[in-house]
Amino acid sequence: MGDIVFGDNQYGKVACRLVRVSHDGQSGRNGLQDITVTTTLAGDFDGPHLHGDNRHLLPTDSHKNAVYALARRHGIGQLEDFGLRLARHLVHDTAPTIRRARIHLQEHPWQRVNATAFRRYSGETRTATITYDGTTAWAVTGIDDLALFQTAGSQFHSFFKDRYTTLPETTDRSYATLIRAQWRHTDLLEGEAWRASYEQSRDSLIDTFCTIRSTSTQQVLHALGRRLLESCPSLAEVRLHMPNLHHPAADLTPFGLDNPGEILIPIDRPHGLMEGTVLRENAPAPGLSWW
Repeated sequence: MGDIVFGDNQYGKVACRLVRVSHDGQSGRNGLQDITVTTTLAGDFDGPHLHGDNRHLLPTDSHKNAVYALARRHGIGQLEDFGLRLARHLVHDTAPTIRRARIHLQEHPWQRVNATAFRRYSGETRTATITYDGTTAWAVTGIDDLALFQTAGSQFHSFFKDRYTTLPETTDRSYATLIRAQWRHTDLLEGEAWRASYEQSRDSLIDTFCTIRSTSTQQVLHALGRRLLESCPSLAEVRLHMPNLHHPAADLTPFGLDNPGEILIPIDRPHGLMEGTVLRENAPAPGLSWW
């Protein structure tokens, strides 16, 4: 049957939580940034796996410490910039066996109340994933938990039916989803350009969802990706994850009441799930973007 060999492997630190408070002594107005960072490293790790030799194995505790130290030295700024700084540090400034790094970041927004107080914003989460192989860096920006709800105008009819199909056709239903989207950049940006690109992409997703008259979640998924690429020429590809969160009307007939689609029951499980990729025909190769 042949020899047994050791295959691909990686390791890292999951969910390093970091809150940075910036102090402005002149104005008394503080800033607050709250992020979660996950590191993943790949390289030549045969030593620890096969021989118990840890001489070139960087502890994951050191990954965590680097997150805090770099934030103190340089601040956080835009997620992508911080991820690039951390990835380059891990590849160039630590163990020689490390060949590439992936940094996944999430930003948890807070809304300002006054000069020193904030309230937690419970909406969507901005994400970024940076991959670096010692020479080239790739950036993927995204959004998690973008909750959207159309109260009318969604359709679903003329679908294939087998002997187990009981779903009725409809030309006017409510439609809710919780979008996770990731988009690949063709080039690296800097500073506030990252945030501007994120906000433009997020606004495109919201505007498309809220204005399209859908015939299926699949149609909405493609329209979201297509219009995002049309509105953002610097993006090469978008990947979408869209659950169809059902809200059937409650049956109030036992109580002598009608229900013209006004009283709904949110059902999170089971739910339909649609996933897809929309990309430019001449998009550059993704490299390690999706590693």
